[in-house]
Amino acid sequence: MAQLIIYTDGSARGNPGPGGYGAILQWGTVRKEISQGYRKTTNNRMELMAVIAALESLTRENVDVTIYSDSSYVVDAVEKGWVFNWVKKGFKDKKNPDLWKRFLESYKKHKIKFVWVKGHAENPMNNRCDELATMAADSRNWLVDEGYEKG
Repeated sequence: MAQLIIYTDGSARGNPGPGGYGAILQWGTVRKEISQGYRKTTNNRMELMAVIAALESLTRENVDVTIYSDSSYVVDAVEKGWVFNWVKKGFKDKKNPDLWKRFLESYKKHKIKFVWVKGHAENPMNNRCDELATMAADSRNWLVDEGYEKG
């Protein structure tokens, strides 16, 4: 069985400001790009939203997934186990609990490993995700990030 490779990136024009995410899902030779913009959000929310959107687009469970991200915020929270401690403490004093809870719903359905990559470097897939994220942020075809705007 092939492994699913996901690349993700998030962007915010101002922090907060208009933002977007981009993700590439690659399963063998099949490649799918997804992106979306939001009218007011933060960079960290979009970094996490890219991962969530990619995982929520999967149609089957128990998939072996490697996610490449340039977000230390996302990668470290999962790989170092911080998010699981945040759950135990009810996300007390933590930002973005709405998105972390959403992430964890998808996370538990798959076998996921995160790999940090340097952003804006020589990784063509990460660079393409950055293009998708910034185009979505600039598109004005925005959704409302209710978790951010309604606080």
